[in-house]
Amino acid sequence: MNNVKNYFSIKDLENLSGIKAHTIRIWEKRYNLLAPDRTDSNIRLYDLKNLQKLLNITLLYNNGYKISKIANIEEDKIPIVVREIVSENSIKNHSINAFKLAMINFDQTMFFNTYNSLLTSKSFREIFHEVFIPLLNELGLLWQTDTISPSHEHFITSLIKQKILINTEKIQHLEPTNKNRIFVLYLPENEIHEIGLLYLNYEVVLHGYKAIFLGQTVPIDSLQDLLNYYGDLTFISYFTIEPNQSRIDNYLKEFSEKIGNQGNNELWILGQQTRRLSGYSLPEKIKIFPSIDSLISNL
Repeated sequence: MNNVKNYFSIKDLENLSGIKAHTIRIWEKRYNLLAPDRTDSNIRLYDLKNLQKLLNITLLYNNGYKISKIANIEEDKIPIVVREIVSENSIKNHSINAFKLAMINFDQTMFFNTYNSLLTSKSFREIFHEVFIPLLNELGLLWQTDTISPSHEHFITSLIKQKILINTEKIQHLEPTNKNRIFVLYLPENEIHEIGLLYLNYEVVLHGYKAIFLGQTVPIDSLQDLLNYYGDLTFISYFTIEPNQSRIDNYLKEFSEKIGNQGNNELWILGQQTRRLSGYSLPEKIKIFPSIDSLISNL
């Protein structure tokens, strides 16, 4: 089965650009800004060139350009105008659009060029918080609406993971300066979404702590092994899809019995599944964080 998407519906364009389908139709009809193909049943289909043009038009439009003025710019000059007006205020949206295009095209070079361009004015931490987190949030919505396929998501997340790992490696050789706490980062069984956890590992090391990164799908019984080597551990875990609503209660109780009741061990958790615990009476030494930033502020 071919997961590569070469043509997009008007709904896909709306999801990717944030411009309503009704507005896209008006721009197309009144100003000839886009030139879709049509199916035998007269349904619009847009190619990658149309998508790229719309994303550039969207950036100009969001920066105060009237659509009538954009329509008068020669097509091959639009990307040049976009580059000229990209400022500190619009660089975030421009970069997110560039990363989306890199993903749609499976274009590794575009990803690296966009990332390296950001590095001229931003640190890796700023790029992750200001660009990658909003991008990843958008990807979730694009995937849910079938605008992108799993192969697109895997492509872009693999490249983001690579950047996290490279930046983590740069500081891992440093001797921990904060000796009062050791962090163990892991994902529960059947949980494989590790970008958030990888980034938190980077932050833990950056803050001068010793970090033990165990990665995906680790059973609670395996965590017990660390109690033979270290005391007073702080475990960090990300619950994106597991443990789900029917299991999370029992999971936290089991963790508390097997790990939390030993010494001063704690569990810090975040992720989509933890939202179901609002108002829930948590076992002692288990803390929920609503976001990566809120957890980092506790380091």
